Amino acid sequence: MSLQLSFAQASATGPRTENQDALRLVTPAPELAASKGYLFALADGVSQCADGGLAARASLQALAMDYYATPATWGVAQALDRLLLAQNRWLRAQGNQPLLTTLSALVLRGRRFTLAHVGDCRAYRWHAGRLQCLSEDHVWDQAGMQHVLKRALGLDQHLLVDYLDGELQAGECYLLLSDGVWASLGDQHIQAVLREQPDLQVAADTLVASAHHNGSQDNASALLVRVEQLGTANLGDTLVQLQQWPLPGPLRDTQTIDGWQVETRLKQSRQSLLYRVRDTQGRPWLLKTLPEHREQEPGAAQALLLEEWFLRRVAGRHFPELHAASQRQHLYYVMREHSGKTLAAHVAEQGPLALAQWMEIARQLLQAVGVLHRRNLLHRDINPDNLHLGDDGQLRLLDFGLAYCPGLSQEPLHELPGTPSFIAPEAFEGQPPSPRQDLYAVGVTLYHLLTGHYPYGEIEAFQRPRFGQAVNASRYRPDLPEWLQHNLQQAVETDPAQRFETAEQWLLLLERGDRQPLPSRPRPLLEREPLKVWQTLALLSLLFNLILLFALLKG
Repeated sequence: MSLQLSFAQASATGPRTENQDALRLVTPAPELAASKGYLFALADGVSQCADGGLAARASLQALAMDYYATPATWGVAQALDRLLLAQNRWLRAQGNQPLLTTLSALVLRGRRFTLAHVGDCRAYRWHAGRLQCLSEDHVWDQAGMQHVLKRALGLDQHLLVDYLDGELQAGECYLLLSDGVWASLGDQHIQAVLREQPDLQVAADTLVASAHHNGSQDNASALLVRVEQLGTANLGDTLVQLQQWPLPGPLRDTQTIDGWQVETRLKQSRQSLLYRVRDTQGRPWLLKTLPEHREQEPGAAQALLLEEWFLRRVAGRHFPELHAASQRQHLYYVMREHSGKTLAAHVAEQGPLALAQWMEIARQLLQAVGVLHRRNLLHRDINPDNLHLGDDGQLRLLDFGLAYCPGLSQEPLHELPGTPSFIAPEAFEGQPPSPRQDLYAVGVTLYHLLTGHYPYGEIEAFQRPRFGQAVNASRYRPDLPEWLQHNLQQAVETDPAQRFETAEQWLLLLERGDRQPLPSRPRPLLEREPLKVWQTLALLSLLFNLILLFALLKG
């Protein structure tokens, strides 16, 4: 069941020579609507600035375009805040006199709404005959200054936006009104229009016309949205509901569950169970669930469902393909089984990779990690056991059981997730998860695939490691070009600031190969000053001989 809305908008210039209000309604494709919601926004350009109309239109254009490009794992308020802060910087950078605008943006998604507000437009909620103002007017309270803004986009270097989040109710209506409407009509008049005009477009037109009829000297704009049908719950609500599903329990070969026929159990650990199952057409899939002893463990069910959700967010050729599992009545998820083997198995059987094969695997791995990080996800357990090389040559990143999304995942407490030899030095010191820790794990992984060794030696789970100088990979692989040695050294630096900042940065250098500039190294003294070196050695030799001769004569 999807969220169903009806909406209308109206705007009029009035006695002004230019309409500096701007309205925006974005109704995206169903998939985006489910993940990011519907966006409605109203901006009122400040006429005293250079070009208030441009400020209003540009701000809504940027918001409408960029909001749906933000990572799916960002919360609505998080995405709006980052975009509005960026737009504030842009407005302030336009010439000697910054562009100013007020703005109210409303996102409706699933069963909730999020309001972002700065300035003196107003957001209202109309339900069951009651009108409720959801926003605060950011104007000065002193007499004669009620129309002077104390907050607006472009006004101050440090933008402060009000946010409000709440539950939607079927049948309610939301209004975004410019001050040219609400200031001249008042709440009583607005309520009267909404009661008398159930048609949204008629109501919007009436509000704007009535504002100018009542003497408004400003532009007048109104945007109305009515909730016709509630959508499915957001991710947090969904997780609460899905956690009520029972575990399937130990599954036997040939057993059927929710339409899946169990073929065999492939893997069992304290954390999870993995089975090979077949669908009704006989195609192989992998079913992942929890062992029975974790049924009452706090957060275990949510972690499994988050793992599935993360995989859906990064759907693509570098990750396992998930099944919709629409008939599911138990706690598990299903992903496609691809033929091939892990890189750990490949190295165990055939030894370190040939350089040409390694280059292709490095390229695909960096592409996969780049996708993850652009979606605000951290894997936290990148290692050869979690990299699957398909018979089709496709590399896939597996096992999102430790994946982490800032702002969504629970903060890790007193635990160090991952495989010890691939954990970044700063993580051992208690630093929070970061993209550069993932990139360190990529560096150790690629180093190991080339050499069969680890840059700082193998680290056991019980160890408290000390990181000195990484062993240059050329010690084990003399065939490595110098630029590749340098890339690997940079990837596993103990100081995160010295590593690659992004996967894309490393991938670009990898593709440049020997065309990339190498850091200049100081030339040995023998190369720079050979004469002085030999003169010094000759002098030291002469002194040594004199001392030896003196000792012999004295004896």
